[in-house]
Amino acid sequence: GNGSHAVTRFLFILLALVAIISVPFLLKPEYEHDPRLARSATQILNIITPHSESIRSEFTAAFRRHMRETESREVFIEWRVPGGTSEIEKILDTEYTFAFQHRWKGSLGRDWTPEVAAAFSDRRLVLPADPAEDTPGEEARRTFLDSDVGIGIDLFFGGGAYPFITNSAKGYLVDSGLAMKHPDWFTDEIIPKEVGGEPFYDPDYRWLGCCLSTFGICVNDDVLDRLGVVAEAPNWDLLGDPRLFKEVALADPTVSGTVTKAFEMILQQQMRRAVNAAEKNGQSSEKALAEGWAAGLNLIQRIGANARYYANFSPKIPADVAVGNAAAGMCIDYYGRTYNELLRDVSGDSRLRFVTPLGGSSTSVDPIALLRGAPNAELALKFLEFLFSQEGQKLWDYRAGTEGGPERRALRRLPVRKDLYQETFLAQFADPDVMPFENADLFHYEAAWTARAFGAIRFIIKSMCLDPHEELQAAWAALIENDFPAEAVAVFEKVERVNYERALNEIADILKKPKRQQSLHSRDLSEHFRRQYRRVVTLAKS
Repeated sequence: GNGSHAVTRFLFILLALVAIISVPFLLKPEYEHDPRLARSATQILNIITPHSESIRSEFTAAFRRHMRETESREVFIEWRVPGGTSEIEKILDTEYTFAFQHRWKGSLGRDWTPEVAAAFSDRRLVLPADPAEDTPGEEARRTFLDSDVGIGIDLFFGGGAYPFITNSAKGYLVDSGLAMKHPDWFTDEIIPKEVGGEPFYDPDYRWLGCCLSTFGICVNDDVLDRLGVVAEAPNWDLLGDPRLFKEVALADPTVSGTVTKAFEMILQQQMRRAVNAAEKNGQSSEKALAEGWAAGLNLIQRIGANARYYANFSPKIPADVAVGNAAAGMCIDYYGRTYNELLRDVSGDSRLRFVTPLGGSSTSVDPIALLRGAPNAELALKFLEFLFSQEGQKLWDYRAGTEGGPERRALRRLPVRKDLYQETFLAQFADPDVMPFENADLFHYEAAWTARAFGAIRFIIKSMCLDPHEELQAAWAALIENDFPAEAVAVFEKVERVNYERALNEIADILKKPKRQQSLHSRDLSEHFRRQYRRVVTLAKS
């Protein structure tokens, strides 16, 4: 009786402790606990990434096989996965600051001052033509950009173009030499400079887009039927439909650059509509941009009000929609397609449907870049050559088990190489009907409209939707229950504090300040929206 229970309980606790203790060992790179591999791996490539385990394992297996077959070399990849792109950016900032401080103080014997610390990676700093005129900060910046200061990591792989644009401007990313070695790859026929307004690689080759992404909506048609909502071709407006109150799954844009990008698509589409209407009526497009921005923010407010939560982990969205915990969600194409495939029944139908809203998303790239001071730059270049070759590109969307495809399951990403979109290769694709280069013209991304405001978009959504989420939902519930009284709706939709001009100027300036000051501004703005939403409740009920 009691004795056997006690023994069982003791064994259970012991097993739990063993499991906890063994986790760090299990998470160690393979070569660290396999001495045979440590001896045979002549070189180790270090890659920092937000990519999923399936992408990491498929590229590890394929690249190691490629190196064995072509060069009889044993190589290994150590993947560092700290989280989303915002975590990776924090690591790059911290590590490069320490590494350069060590060089500046140690090797050069210079004083490490707050000016030097702020200036060495300041992407906005314009250096004088004559180095003799440099201030200490400008000299530090020049020294860093001429240096091979490294952080023990070779490549930064995946996470949308925006973090790559900012980190190359800081000086953390450098030209790998791939374009010089294979100039024929970087042409309109194979990898164009841009498609639909989205850059496909950096003009100085400091980052290169290696696969494509669109943003869209995953829906559970059973839940939509239950709610009485018909959505044959879902668009962004569906996520703001009052009938979907507390039925929308969203990810947190402050954690993920790709999620912020999806919200940027919503703003761009509304701005495009406003500009097209203004041009038709011979009106100013400048005024139309501001109106489109406000309309986009209002749609984001409604979507935020419908949100069940803001997840820290993007794959949670299609997972929850699939099991019916949410009717619809905003997600990136490959998560949507992967879950659609996983949930197909014998007839080929799936509980989850993924749709890119027509004219509602650009086709953007997921890049890769060589980090400054990469310890294994030669091996990193070999990885890049493999990744951009037809052989490496097939891995992104070939079906599992096909010749040249992934081993376990299709990755459901779209290759960046245009020359793969022809019948010979498409026959092996998991998504042969998705033609990104043909559909790109349906949406033209205007970098001049919102690229400068990318950080501001994240800041605004946090202050307008995430922080005051309880008050936002209470206001939306009051509007729904009281049939949307005009006066209350007008207050709900007031976005003057975060209008287009302020996003490009005031908020952009706030984001240049130290983190503590940014937090104070964010708190102030969140409090403004809390008061506004409370007023909506009062007006709606009166």
